Amino acid sequence: MDQVIKETCLEILKRYSIQFFEIETDKEHIYLLVQSVPKCSPTQIVIIIKSLTTRAVFAQCPQVKKKLLVGNFWTDEYYVATVSKHGYEEVIANYVKN
Repeated sequence: MDQVIKETCLEILKRYSIQFFEIETDKEHIYLLVQSVPKCSPTQIVIIIKSLTTRAVFAQCPQVKKKLLVGNFWTDEYYVATVSKHGYEEVIANYVKN
């Protein structure tokens, strides 16, 4: 499943102006460091990523959907921090990696 998520994120790059610098997963979370054009809000970016990765995981890993109690791959919650060229990009990149 982790590989499906990572491959889908790379496909998102081709369709949208969203660049993935870091993609890390653990048992219950996905950590991303992304860059996008200013016209995309953080909420729009999250919606794109969640919807496309859900479709890909359910299509390529149907056993995952069967294990979910309510059929939702993602929760409604997410955390977004913005980074400027003068800010905390390195700190966030290290957090995502570790």
